[in-house]
Amino acid sequence: MRCIIVEDEYPSREELKYFIKAYSSIEILEEFEEALSALKFLEKNRVDVIFLDINMPNLDGMTFSKLIAKFKEQPKIVFITAYKEYAVEAFEVYASDYILKPYSKERMIHALKKLEDQEETDIGCKRDKIILCKNEKMIVIDWTDIYYCEAHERETIVYTKDEKYIAKMNISHFLEKLPKSKFFRSHRSYILNLDKIQEIVPWFNNTYNVKLEDLDTAIPVSRNKIKEFRRIMGI
Repeated sequence: MRCIIVEDEYPSREELKYFIKAYSSIEILEEFEEALSALKFLEKNRVDVIFLDINMPNLDGMTFSKLIAKFKEQPKIVFITAYKEYAVEAFEVYASDYILKPYSKERMIHALKKLEDQEETDIGCKRDKIILCKNEKMIVIDWTDIYYCEAHERETIVYTKDEKYIAKMNISHFLEKLPKSKFFRSHRSYILNLDKIQEIVPWFNNTYNVKLEDLDTAIPVSRNKIKEFRRIMGI
């Protein structure tokens, strides 16, 4: 696992580097005093984790994280800050962790261990919890409760049996949060939970409509997805 540190205070960077090197196997690729330089670095370099302060010159950490959220491959973000009031906003951009300064040795070791545990289970594919939005609140649900997802401009509508939620990212980015063995993008506008399929109905031009258990909605399988869908379903 590779990381960068984005922190404008030298003592804070040195303390963080000590903990990372002493208590994890995470490789530090680079450190930055401000976020614009980090952003330029990320345009040409892939990292797994960004340790990020919020209060920085030129480009603050929260704005920086929202730019990172638009990347095709999104690094995990660990906020390390003295400002507790940004915690809710941080998790809206799917922060992996939010650590308040001054932090204890135990808190940092726990955060590093959690990152490495997430890496071992391929966090982007196997996380059993998803944070979604409903009525301006953040709701934590099991991904197993998701029936299907529908693209809506730059957001994704996520449907469960009885509710619908909003993921504040496009459908391609949201698909990366889900287990690849369980969810299939059947159409450019739809993701479906393979475990919820109840009926596969032949449709026009050799396509299918998929009906899910408990729901009346039919999810289309587009022509360019038919071959992959048949392979997955064994048909």
